[in-house]
Amino acid sequence: MPIDYAKLKAWAFADLEHSYTAKDTILYALGVGCGADPVDRSELPFVYEEGLKALPTMAVVLGYPGFWLKDPATGIDWRKVLHGEQGLVIHKPLPAIGTVIGRTRVTEIIDKGPGKGALLLSERDVIDKASGDLLATLTSTTFIRGEGGFGGPSGPSPEPHPLPERAPDMAVDLPTLPQAALIYRLSGDWNPLHADPDVAIGAGFPRPILHGLCTYAVAGRAILKACCDNDPARLTRLDLRFSAPVLPGETVRTEIWRDGREVSFRARVVERDVVVLNNGRATVS
Repeated sequence: MPIDYAKLKAWAFADLEHSYTAKDTILYALGVGCGADPVDRSELPFVYEEGLKALPTMAVVLGYPGFWLKDPATGIDWRKVLHGEQGLVIHKPLPAIGTVIGRTRVTEIIDKGPGKGALLLSERDVIDKASGDLLATLTSTTFIRGEGGFGGPSGPSPEPHPLPERAPDMAVDLPTLPQAALIYRLSGDWNPLHADPDVAIGAGFPRPILHGLCTYAVAGRAILKACCDNDPARLTRLDLRFSAPVLPGETVRTEIWRDGREVSFRARVVERDVVVLNNGRATVS
């Protein structure tokens, strides 16, 4: 069944209220690797209730509508869906404990042509329920394989952020735990691809892979560490493209270029020398 452009563009998302506790904030931070060094005091505020702070990237799991493209009414084969890009703008630091409203919308569906794919662009606002303040805006590009040719607009497509041609100014290596995907999924992404070996093998992977948004957060941690002194209030933007999966237990090396407030980056798996995140851009204060 071809994509129904008008139906998908107007897909109705109910506002999603999401309350979270200190335990949820700590669990998210543990899932993305914080606390691996138990005497690193700079990461203690993310995993200890005294003076607890939320990682900026935790916004990706707040007010999340779930894997809605699995709904048969979308007309999309969910097995053809790939997460292509993720963006985040932090308007105000996330409270460590709170209740937020997630407000999601489809902004465009780009037709790459018959026999090719489609790009679905979406946004989500994360709003503090108590104050009404906009805390974060998330943008996502989803690639839908083989679904082109439905008569939608052919562009414009998001342009990748160009990386500097010089050598990186610095690099940060962060290990992931063998059980990282099993911990991260407790923050809300229950896709069996990240837990069930049979599902992973059926999808062409040797074993369950790490969530892309977990790898995204690992790169965010590297930017916080290298450019923000682990102060979450100093990271206000984080955009990137996904290029390859990470296997839990591998080491993620984030290569960083610093140009004032703008930070360019990419990440590779050390053990396989494979770029897993590319065309990264962050803004820091």
